[in-house]
Amino acid sequence: MIVSRRWLADYVRLPESTEELTHRLTVSGLNLEEFHEVSGQSEGSDIAIDLEVTSNRPDCLGHLGVAREVSVLFDTPLQIPDAAVAESSQPAKDAVNVSIDCEDLCPEYHARVLRGVRIGPSPAWLKDRLEAIGVTSVNNVVDVTNFVMMECGQPLHAFDLDQLHGAKIVVRRGRRGEKIQAIDQKDYQLTEEMCVIADQDRPVAIAGVMGGFDTEISQQTTNVLIETATFSSMSVRSTARALKLHSPSSYRFERRVDRRNLDWASRRCCELILQVAGGELLADSVVAGTPLTAAPNPVALRFERVGRLLGISVPPQECVAILQKLGLKMIESDEQRVLAEPPSWRPDLTRECDLIEEVARIHGYDHIPTDAPLPVVATARTLRERVQDAARIHLAAAGLSEALTLSFVSEDQRNMLPPEAENTPVTVNHSSRSHENHLRQSLIPSLLQCRRQNERHGSNNAELFEIARVYLSAGQGLPENEAEPLTIGVVAGRSFAELRGLVESLTAAICPGSVLTAAPSDAAEYLSGRGASLQLNGVPLGRMGELSREVLEKSELQDDASFVELRLPVLEKFYLQHRSYTPLPRFPGISRDLNFVLPESVTWATLEQAVRDSAGPLLSGTSFSGQYRGRQLGDNLKSYVITCRFSAADRTLTAEEVDASVCGILDACKSTLDATLRM
Repeated sequence: MIVSRRWLADYVRLPESTEELTHRLTVSGLNLEEFHEVSGQSEGSDIAIDLEVTSNRPDCLGHLGVAREVSVLFDTPLQIPDAAVAESSQPAKDAVNVSIDCEDLCPEYHARVLRGVRIGPSPAWLKDRLEAIGVTSVNNVVDVTNFVMMECGQPLHAFDLDQLHGAKIVVRRGRRGEKIQAIDQKDYQLTEEMCVIADQDRPVAIAGVMGGFDTEISQQTTNVLIETATFSSMSVRSTARALKLHSPSSYRFERRVDRRNLDWASRRCCELILQVAGGELLADSVVAGTPLTAAPNPVALRFERVGRLLGISVPPQECVAILQKLGLKMIESDEQRVLAEPPSWRPDLTRECDLIEEVARIHGYDHIPTDAPLPVVATARTLRERVQDAARIHLAAAGLSEALTLSFVSEDQRNMLPPEAENTPVTVNHSSRSHENHLRQSLIPSLLQCRRQNERHGSNNAELFEIARVYLSAGQGLPENEAEPLTIGVVAGRSFAELRGLVESLTAAICPGSVLTAAPSDAAEYLSGRGASLQLNGVPLGRMGELSREVLEKSELQDDASFVELRLPVLEKFYLQHRSYTPLPRFPGISRDLNFVLPESVTWATLEQAVRDSAGPLLSGTSFSGQYRGRQLGDNLKSYVITCRFSAADRTLTAEEVDASVCGILDACKSTLDATLRM
């Protein structure tokens, strides 16, 4: 933001030295880029001061905002123009009709009408003000709209009223196939997501970005419509990026304007146009939309928190005085706290720490000693941090390397491995990566691409994992763990059984005692019979499997690949922090292999659970040892070999004890699963 020293002096008394002025502004948050002398026609030389304005301070994107800062820093009065205008008896609503069809994109629109203006060069003082800050003079009316924008930060636009078809202003969304020729005389394709200003027949401006060529102010203009409005910052930002069309207006709308300042900016613009171009102002403004009536939410400041956060003591009365100078309205106050209502031009003041920061920067950061003791409190690692650390350590120990990939994927990558539940993808109009503009719904496509890059560089079979967010339904009001869950993604060249073992050992390390189950999945991305949905204690945990040839070809991978994708919040839910350990067994155990013939519909998980439920207290563990299908067994039959391990903590088991447990297993499996022992 470039400001003119002479222009600033119209509103506030400045110190003699520009160095002192810029130093105080810098230490209070408006960093100085540079300043230099500029020449003028009417008032001699001026000084242009280039200030860095952070995105949370849109109030300082105008001279009045910077003057307000100077007024507080140097404790001098601020003089804001009255913007008083003389109006005719004819109401403006008789000359133009204004309506809004999309209040979500344009909540409020003001229009004023001037008749009989004379378009011509601007007076020297107006040219000097604009040229000092790098704005080229166009004509007296356009120059006034630019002057007021640079004065108060509110963009305005002037239409040639006689060129508006039907004397109408309609704020609406663009229509499919519509185009507009902007003031830069380039054609732009509009979409249904963009907000446009239209007349009865066609778009005449891209809302918040740039006006149209057909209705711009020309030498033949005599009747003018002055627009002041507020537009959705997100809409203006996405439109400007989509069209690659940025302007001083879009820059300010993207950072939000002071909605309560619309009428003042409109009157101020008309006041100056009457002064430099003559004409007659019709009575009142035509307002569409819903004027803002609700006051900003008040913010409480506890005086003791000031010292705790800053490390120095600032007297309560000074804190209150600083906030009042900044425009905050005191609602309640006592010895411990104050409740203050921020001014409309400070949308960034929403929390107690925001008010403390205001106190600090006006009181002076130089008053905070560099060696001030601050209370330090030891903190414990959060549950999420402990689970992530445990997962990283375990996966690295299993031979996997951690990867870090981008959150954006292409449409083809997103469709390669869609989420198990149908979710609308989140697409971003990302100017630098127009092809990869989908927020990922799975980590696996990104990891497959990373694996492919390793192949191209001669590092075959890169086994990778990543812990990051996926974006399933961002912006739809769902809890964070459902809309943007943290996810563990693994890509490797291992078999299904090896990956299953990896997942089992991971869940056993993080959630000991939990039961992991797998249900077969026939989704297209898996090899036949090599995909599964995972559950932990009955809660959906994720999925795993060996990838089909089609997916591998889309990824351009040479070697086979498999993957695991787990939801971290589920592991957090069953994480066991405090654990007890038992000594290693002193007495030997006994193992028995049981080869069951059972119906094809019985899964391994069902058999294993039946064995555990019927074996009794001597069973210490089970494991999968093999399976078989063949003509010898018959149709719709298969065999599973399950290894059962038996032990006791206080003695060596006898064969009779183990046989009794095995008999219980055989009876239960026969009655519940129709399973028989293969001899």
